[in-house]
Amino acid sequence: MTARKLAESFIHLGLGASAEAQPPFSGMDWYEAYGERHGDDGPEGRLVSQHSFAESWPSWEMHPKGSEVVICTHGEMVLTQEFPDGSRKQVALAAGEYAINPPGVWHIADVEEQATAIFITAGEGTQHRPR
Repeated sequence: MTARKLAESFIHLGLGASAEAQPPFSGMDWYEAYGERHGDDGPEGRLVSQHSFAESWPSWEMHPKGSEVVICTHGEMVLTQEFPDGSRKQVALAAGEYAINPPGVWHIADVEEQATAIFITAGEGTQHRPR
């Protein structure tokens, strides 16, 4: 076993309670290869990742097939969730706090200074739209 940095090498939580370290994160194309590696796990597969942000997200995202847990580990961020009926809810997160993005709920994060978060995502079918 080798120690790894979550920000560089994400984890796939798969069927049968398995956990598998992933190749180093290399940008947005990485997600397509991840889907090819673990797509057979369907909506039960989960990606555990860590990202740091110095500015607000440029686009919304939505995970249609499962919930996403967002755990703020450093700084502060405000998640905005947009529900299928068009209503919106904001959740302010500080270090040590978490929120859950339900399936089918569009979400975006606003960051004033810096924030780091761990994401546990059911990513199959993830969609994006402009801010």
